[in-house]
Amino acid sequence: MTTRTAAQRRVDGRDSYQARFTACPVNRLIDRIGDKWVAVLLNELADGPRRYGDLARTIAGASQKMLTETLRRLERDGLISRTVTPAVPVRVDYALTELGRSLLPVIEVMKQWAEENIDRIDSAREAYDTHDR
Repeated sequence: MTTRTAAQRRVDGRDSYQARFTACPVNRLIDRIGDKWVAVLLNELADGPRRYGDLARTIAGASQKMLTETLRRLERDGLISRTVTPAVPVRVDYALTELGRSLLPVIEVMKQWAEENIDRIDSAREAYDTHDR
């Protein structure tokens, strides 16, 4: 049996915690829906399928690259579907899947909480930033 130093035990403990953190379903979900454009895209698709061009116009702050990457990640996660219709030009529609639609109430609760509490958060930040340290 080998003896481990305190530093080795700390490293092992950190690695074990990181593995549990990475595997945690809540952390994995927050990592996805916490992306900058995810909630906006899901809300835009809540009323039904939308074409890529419509989404790009509505979400004007997102670059084409960012919008495309976010849509691909959401499709990969099974939250949206992508339908390509052969035409000139090609028509691409995005829609929420059943799984994506089931996430809308969660986002709505988060939105309500943020709207009710953002002033308190801003006040706490201001107090923290102006406090002498």
